Amino acid sequence: QVQLVESGGGLVQAGDSLRLSCAASGRSLSTYSMGWFRQSPGKEREFVAAISGGVGSTYYADSVKGRFTISRDNAKNTVYLQMIRLKPEDTAVYYCAADYYPSDHKDSHAYDYWGQGTQVTVSS
Repeated sequence: QVQLVESGGGLVQAGDSLRLSCAASGRSLSTYSMGWFRQSPGKEREFVAAISGGVGSTYYADSVKGRFTISRDNAKNTVYLQMIRLKPEDTAVYYCAADYYPSDHKDSHAYDYWGQGTQVTVSS
């Protein structure tokens, strides 16, 4: 069984930066694809970024391209989401997800394992 724990969220001002972490336990996730999704009140969960297992191909939502960077440290079994130039519309609960071979890296339904989420609030 895989457990994912997110951390690093908080309250920041527009233009600030944050780095989210997702620590995995239960098994090595070096060959797993990892994704970050977010959900705001009243909205559906949306894709933010993903990184594949193996070669580490990365995928980003258009809304975060150039501002967010996903990376992984397999030795620490941890995935990161570096966020810069944050905007109020980035406010959401951010979730980490993992799957060995998601059919679609951008589809939340393709991931089997989820963390509990971490709140990111960006004030204007």
